[in-house]
Amino acid sequence: MRSERMPQPLARRILLSFILLTSLVAGINAWAIITVLHEVEEDLVGEELRQDMAAVENVFLTEGRIPDLTGGSALYAPTLRPQKPLPRELETPHPGYQEVVTERVAWHVLEEEIDGHRFILVRNQDAFEAREKLFYKVVAGGVLLAIALAYLIGRLTVRRVIDPVIRLAAAVRTQGAARPLATAYGDDELGQLAQAFDQAFNELQAALERERLFTSDVSHELRTPLMIVSTSCELLAQGPLPDNSQRQIARIAKAGADMQALVETFLQLARVQTTRLAEGDGVSLEQIAAEQVAVWQPLIEVRGLSFVYRQEGTVSGRWHPTLLRVVLGNLLRNALHYTEQGEIRLCLDVDGFRVEDTGPGIAPEELGRIFEPFQRGRHARGEGLGLGLSLVRRVCAQAGWSVTAEALAAGGSCFRVRLRP
Repeated sequence: MRSERMPQPLARRILLSFILLTSLVAGINAWAIITVLHEVEEDLVGEELRQDMAAVENVFLTEGRIPDLTGGSALYAPTLRPQKPLPRELETPHPGYQEVVTERVAWHVLEEEIDGHRFILVRNQDAFEAREKLFYKVVAGGVLLAIALAYLIGRLTVRRVIDPVIRLAAAVRTQGAARPLATAYGDDELGQLAQAFDQAFNELQAALERERLFTSDVSHELRTPLMIVSTSCELLAQGPLPDNSQRQIARIAKAGADMQALVETFLQLARVQTTRLAEGDGVSLEQIAAEQVAVWQPLIEVRGLSFVYRQEGTVSGRWHPTLLRVVLGNLLRNALHYTEQGEIRLCLDVDGFRVEDTGPGIAPEELGRIFEPFQRGRHARGEGLGLGLSLVRRVCAQAGWSVTAEALAAGGSCFRVRLRP
């Protein structure tokens, strides 16, 4: 499986850019200096050797003798000076200029043939090699010094460039839209970024306020007609009506109660910090689970399905009753909506609860969007709009819970709600 590379922090990327650019420039300069030095060495030493060889040729041809040389050069003439043995590195003829470097010697050599005799002019370059190695060390030290300076300059640049951005990010996280951000920055690029954040915050706050007012207003206005429907159902149920009418009235009353619960949920979602309960408030998971079992078990069994309720563990704590009721009720409704045969299971554990079914399951391509609004599975039935699971996710996010969905290996689906982080 291919792993995604984590992006490097911006400060580190800037610092690495400084170091890499300096290393590249310093390396090219060092290479150029060493190359020029080597070329100059060959030109100068080669020219000196040619001048010395010209003087030897002039003396030999005019005076018939081999002159003595000064300046650290040695002259070999194997056919004229047999008493001066030729080093084994020079035994093979090699006319012209060359460098001879072995583990034992380092020479500049110029070989020419004068009047049928080999003349070999040799200059030892040990001293020059020593100076050359020292020069290489100086060049390498200069490269390392340049990299160190690039690191220091990069750190200073990062501090001047990135630190204001970090402060702005911290202000966005902690301060938000509480007060304008742009007032703390000048009229530069960073100030423009702060102004953009302020504008985005203001637009987002206005949109959230409009949504909150719309939700609360609609929910408030629905309370009165729902109360009328509920009261009318109670009055009609007390009258002498046939069994068929009584059943229809019971269905209307249940639908009205469900709508009343949704209205209460919407009102709770529209309030700020609705899930913070005072000490001792709220209900346990077992209480809401027992209540929902009493409501949903008959509806499930009348469809010819089995209902299983298990307590595998106990999660300590007290929870908002309306929010917990909406989450559990919508998950059971969803399971009933998609299951045609088999069973539906409600299992409580130490983290929260899960709702399992033996329905068609969840296709892999649907897992990523199943909690999005207006998303219905490919096996959906009835006239649902695909808002139940979206509401479950919103409620869980508001309450600080988490909800996940997965397909079961044996078939069906599982929705897990964790009430604890």
